[in-house]
Amino acid sequence: MGRYRARVLTVTSVNVNGLRAAAKKGFVEWLAGTSADVLCLQEVRAEAKQLPDEVRAPEGWFVTHAPAAAKGRAGVSLYSRREPDAVRIGFGSTEFDASGRYVEADLPGVTIASLYLPSGEVGTPRQDEKDRFMTEFLAYLKDLRERAAADGREVLVCGDWNIAHQQADLKNWRSNTKSSGFLPVERDWLTQVLTPEAGGYVDVVRGLHPDVAGPYTWWSYRGRAFDNDSGWRIDYHVSTPGLAAKAVKATVERAATHPERWSDHAPVTVVYDL
Repeated sequence: MGRYRARVLTVTSVNVNGLRAAAKKGFVEWLAGTSADVLCLQEVRAEAKQLPDEVRAPEGWFVTHAPAAAKGRAGVSLYSRREPDAVRIGFGSTEFDASGRYVEADLPGVTIASLYLPSGEVGTPRQDEKDRFMTEFLAYLKDLRERAAADGREVLVCGDWNIAHQQADLKNWRSNTKSSGFLPVERDWLTQVLTPEAGGYVDVVRGLHPDVAGPYTWWSYRGRAFDNDSGWRIDYHVSTPGLAAKAVKATVERAATHPERWSDHAPVTVVYDL
């Protein structure tokens, strides 16, 4: 497992909505069947010692867990079938490095990260926290891209960005223009991330599916959102242009039925032909 299969790199990102709960609902079986080379998890909500062995350190994977200092909150993990050359938790932020929101690993020719951006809530300190995170993280993304370019590396930041960028990224956009996750300031920030002269990154899935609604990646457990496909696309593969150009297939692994879901998010899988 030391090399990618024929230089094809498959990466999956998913917010598991609590890994201990997901493990009991079908995540373990999904993990056993995935063809991914790298797996980025968000909202793990557990320390490594609290996880069952089959997800804490599954056979055939090198795993880094980055839990939040606040127990039962946030948490990101990164699984790779080959041992990373280096792993870093956090992005140099005094406020956020212990919050379980970012981990990155260096693999041959690419740095891959798992991101869980704060969700926010309009009119509360949670939205202020989200704004502070976005400000710090955009600066880091620019620096990361520049450092990677100097080293001849690509960058891929996967995760739950908690922002629907455009109207096509959520079913009920008209009723959510004042909701956290679709605020103009948040959407403008993501535009900056994806603007060549600013962040310099690419929305990989949108690049492969340019003229469709969604594909949605999160559906509220309330009501019949999943059955009606009343979802949001907030889980992204965001990469440097060189890697984005090598993406050949993007799939949202939406469960067939509501009872088969093990999270309120679906895995987002992209195949990169290197």
